[in-house]
Amino acid sequence: MRCMAGIVSYGSYVPYRRLKRSAIAAMLGGAASKGERSVASFDEDSASMAVEAVRDALKAAPPSPIGALLFATTTPPYGEKLNAAIIAAATRMPSNIRAVDLTGSVRAGISAILQGADAASGSKSNAVVAIGDARLGAPEGKAEQQNGDGAVAFVMGTEHVIAEIEATASLTREYLDTWRAPGERFGHSWEERFSLTQTQAPLLSKAITDVLTKAKVAPGDLARVIVDAPNPRAADEIIRGMKIDPAKLGDNFALTVGQTGAAHPGLMLAAVLPSLKPGERVLLASVADGADAILLRATPAVVSFKPVRSVGMQIESKGDVTYGNYLKWREILPTEPPRRPDPERPAGPPMLRSGDWKFGFIGSKCTACGTPQLPPQRVCVKCRAFDKMEPYAFADRTARIATYAIDRLAYSLNPPTVNVVIDFEGGGRFLCEMTDCEPAKVAIGDEVEMTFRRLFTADGVHNYFWKARPKR
Repeated sequence: MRCMAGIVSYGSYVPYRRLKRSAIAAMLGGAASKGERSVASFDEDSASMAVEAVRDALKAAPPSPIGALLFATTTPPYGEKLNAAIIAAATRMPSNIRAVDLTGSVRAGISAILQGADAASGSKSNAVVAIGDARLGAPEGKAEQQNGDGAVAFVMGTEHVIAEIEATASLTREYLDTWRAPGERFGHSWEERFSLTQTQAPLLSKAITDVLTKAKVAPGDLARVIVDAPNPRAADEIIRGMKIDPAKLGDNFALTVGQTGAAHPGLMLAAVLPSLKPGERVLLASVADGADAILLRATPAVVSFKPVRSVGMQIESKGDVTYGNYLKWREILPTEPPRRPDPERPAGPPMLRSGDWKFGFIGSKCTACGTPQLPPQRVCVKCRAFDKMEPYAFADRTARIATYAIDRLAYSLNPPTVNVVIDFEGGGRFLCEMTDCEPAKVAIGDEVEMTFRRLFTADGVHNYFWKARPKR
């Protein structure tokens, strides 16, 4: 059924690792803040996290052609290169799509949602919006504790819509709040009281008033309200001013995940969508270099839609990381590298030739005997048939550990490296690295799933491939 453009499907990703804020205080001194923040692992970045969210969004979406991919982030892996192309390759999107990166401001996330809806409106194809951020803050700074890492993805379209966009409002205003110059690793922020009273609260109030006026909807008609602002007091002021029941306010994940930058408004929305009933409205508003507000209304299709992984489930699935390891992973704390030769820069030609395997994790299946195998082969490992192969996707298949080895000398930011031989459901055996695991707890027979990660970076080239992780 065709209707107004809106959300057809969505997926989210919260990294497995968490850094307790008390651990930061214990190392650096000062008062300990409550809760914890999510931390992208040593082999994750904004693009790899976005891949995880997009994979889940596409799994849950009805089959439909994809016409556009928009990737929003303030922490792109490449400063000059289309990062969206990495996501498209890893999620096996067709080559005849329009792809674009949006960056430079945390506002890029909600802008991508709006532009994705525009791209899908009046089109017979969907637009995929991928948003991911690996936020970095200077040690002892407030941002280090408040920030978090994560990703979210939306499939936008006009058919099978679960939440349609009724109205939008946007404001743009130049003011100094948060900024980071090219080449700088850590951002800067202006004094909080100025930002709160002169920009955040007034801009949010104006955008929300405008969108409700356009839709002729009263604040009391809203089922849920999501307000994303650098200062939580801005959201509190809006709720009080609109006389909205505080129970309708979406969780900002301050104690469990942190502020995930460009991904944050979308991540908050992904957590709210499962609770909506047909006809209920949710207001999404965000402030950064201006303000945006989106009014969405749930359709009857929302009842039957189930995300592959809920935000809440991923928040509960976690393991701790020490503050020392966090500093090491982000290369804030210099450490002696393993006494092994540095990895060589990946070469362009072989990466291009093996793109389906390297990025899409596409193996082969013998058409003569039906044996799946990886890497892809020309000669069947079982019946020895020659060039009797068809592509066979392994990325979404679960597997079990057949055997493993722990390597304490391999080149890694997170030693020891766990190497596993895994047997895939339906056939296929492969040797790969394992991530997001406790080495001492790895056991033969454990169920694992595949995840897209960064093996290493050499001479500015990121070498992406697939690893196994415990099933979440």
